[in-house]
Amino acid sequence: MTTRYRVEYALKHHRRDNFIEWIKGLLAVPFVLHSLPSTPLSSITREDTKNNTEDARRRYREILRDVEELINEDIARIAAGTKKKSKLKLLVPTIGHFFTPLPLEEAFMDVDDRVAISGRRNVPPSFNDVRFILAYAQLLQLGRDGVKLVTFDGDLTLYEDGFDLLPDSPIVERLVALLRLDIHVAILTAAGYSEKSGIRYKKRLQGLFDALSNENCGLTDDQKHNLHVLGGNNGPPGDR
Repeated sequence: MTTRYRVEYALKHHRRDNFIEWIKGLLAVPFVLHSLPSTPLSSITREDTKNNTEDARRRYREILRDVEELINEDIARIAAGTKKKSKLKLLVPTIGHFFTPLPLEEAFMDVDDRVAISGRRNVPPSFNDVRFILAYAQLLQLGRDGVKLVTFDGDLTLYEDGFDLLPDSPIVERLVALLRLDIHVAILTAAGYSEKSGIRYKKRLQGLFDALSNENCGLTDDQKHNLHVLGGNNGPPGDR
């Protein structure tokens, strides 16, 4: 059954990320140049397809490498305390701060090997393609730098919309495993409740709290304190 959350989400107008849209526009150029929209399919040889795919892949790599360098320049300017705007800030004025480099070229190569973005002839790189490449690049960089904090949404991420995190959920052990590694775990939920005691948030995450109270969970008190729960307000109190 379609949840109310999904229905409301589909009906709302959502603001697009200007940075992702900008990259998407850059990638549209090699797609147009190296696709064959006006060529009859019968006349396209295997060699033509291979050459066009290689050309598109090379152009995509070059573009993402340039964006990667722009991000590095922006990070360097912030670290140096330079007031002058970076080139990236001038190109995408609404962009925020970057706290880590993003190996976009490497991320694209891995993603392209899996989903063959360069081999497409009718579908250009989409918003979701770019978002996935950015997220993948962030994971690559975090794997090198080490993770200090991991955040999760509640509904539709850790548990189904409107439901609770139960003791038998496989997610529970994975969250505990992160805490064992001295990683801070933050659970962010838009659900808002009027009780100041936090008892309803505890009920939503009962499976996790049960695991933390188990003497055999393998966590120190300091590691348990690395769990953070942040609640918000999503409509009238108690509606979820």
